[in-house]
Amino acid sequence: MEIGAAFWENIVVQTAARYSVVILCTLVFLAILEIVTSYKNWEEIKKGNFAVAMATGGKIFGIAIIFRYSIEHNDTLVQSIGWGVFGFILLLLGYFVFEFLTPVLKVDEEIGNGNKAVGFISMIISVGLAFVIGASIG
Repeated sequence: MEIGAAFWENIVVQTAARYSVVILCTLVFLAILEIVTSYKNWEEIKKGNFAVAMATGGKIFGIAIIFRYSIEHNDTLVQSIGWGVFGFILLLLGYFVFEFLTPVLKVDEEIGNGNKAVGFISMIISVGLAFVIGASIG
């Protein structure tokens, strides 16, 4: 076996590579979420806005769940990234559908204003959708 191939087949190297890629993808996805929300996630969290913290935490957990399934069901790092990105797009669509299907309140605005109940529901929706998305991808 070639030395270079053995290096990339080492479980420690594969784990470090997947871990690094998931961290990078999570940062990119969080930057995208920062753009689509009407509030500044990290500024609101710094101010103690627990609703934003729950909604953001739910999205982070959702991204992790999606990548967990993606890694489990794909042999290569590139496949895992591809399915992870696709899963994130579906999670993002779920966010917009949640906003659209609740016309009695503006979800984004309520979370930005610190409505913990809406932040909690947003977190649960993100996590729940991530399990469904994760089970479906791969």
